[in-house]
Amino acid sequence: MIIEFDDYKMKIMALKPSLGDLGAALHLDEAGRELRELEAESSRDGFWSDLENSQRVLQKIKRLRGRSESFDKLSARWDDLLTLCQMAQEEGDAGLLPELAGEYAAFEKDLEQARLATLLSGEYDGCNAILSFHAGAGGTEAQDWAQMLYRMYTRWAERRGLKYRLLDFLDGEEAGLKSASVEIDGENAYGYLKSEGGIHRLVRISPFDASGRRHTSFAAVEASPLIPDDVEVEIRPEDLKVDTYRSSGAGGQHVNKTESAIRITHIPTGLIVACQMERSQHQNREVAMRMLRSKLVEIKEREHLDKISDIKGEQMKIEWGSQIRSYVFMPYTLVKDHRTGFENGNINAVMDGDIDGFMNAYLSMKA
Repeated sequence: MIIEFDDYKMKIMALKPSLGDLGAALHLDEAGRELRELEAESSRDGFWSDLENSQRVLQKIKRLRGRSESFDKLSARWDDLLTLCQMAQEEGDAGLLPELAGEYAAFEKDLEQARLATLLSGEYDGCNAILSFHAGAGGTEAQDWAQMLYRMYTRWAERRGLKYRLLDFLDGEEAGLKSASVEIDGENAYGYLKSEGGIHRLVRISPFDASGRRHTSFAAVEASPLIPDDVEVEIRPEDLKVDTYRSSGAGGQHVNKTESAIRITHIPTGLIVACQMERSQHQNREVAMRMLRSKLVEIKEREHLDKISDIKGEQMKIEWGSQIRSYVFMPYTLVKDHRTGFENGNINAVMDGDIDGFMNAYLSMKA
């Protein structure tokens, strides 16, 4: 028993340098200086006269303060862990071993999560995200798969304490969905979700096949950063085709049944965005334009293009077969990411939103 406590003490001490490296990676001194400057700015006369700027400053204050507080909490937890271990050693209390083991495992996991968050250094990683889902060929089975993915990502958002709201939803013919878009709000939402864009492949016995045969289905997930309004995006009015239609799909009685839904096609790229969840046509158009700006900027960054006008339509096509991840329910259970090799055999947990392992593996690979 004493040997086990000694082992834990060594493991706890071994985490101290990683905690120090995290503090350095977070640039806490610089963050502190910037925080003090922004707090001084927020207390000046006339600060609230420019509402857009004041909101931006307050969001940055919240983010910087949160970064510092999170690190302070981790440091305090490390101290508490070491104290618990030393106390258990001195008292020779075997009953404290399960608590120590649990606290150590939780701390190690949270420290690794915080370390990975420092890898989110892309220009838009800190932004909110727009996640879009599209069922592939295969009718009801593929549409049900798109709905399962929608549920998986909204469960992930809930687990992370992130807010989400539905922007557009097109019902499947018998079950599931043909397409949907959701906005996910919270720190680093896009930084994590950018790893999820691509084709997702499902293998299972289809509940829609009376013969009980195994089916392979595909659905596409698109992730875009919600670009701040102060970022200039070149979109010419003559390049847009705007259609209005009657809202339908998820939302039921809360969806406005007048012709308030908006669909915007960006003619040069063939990119289509839609919004039907707001109460007026004007609001839906505003949200759809934000979605379009975000998707165009994301493609421009991903393709390393100089201008929005360099985006060609063929880059928007979904190529089935180039899947990033496979979800196998039958003849065995396994979720495997084909880019990183990361696997998880607990497919029910994955479908309930336990996908951090896949995201972290992607971030580590990119780093």
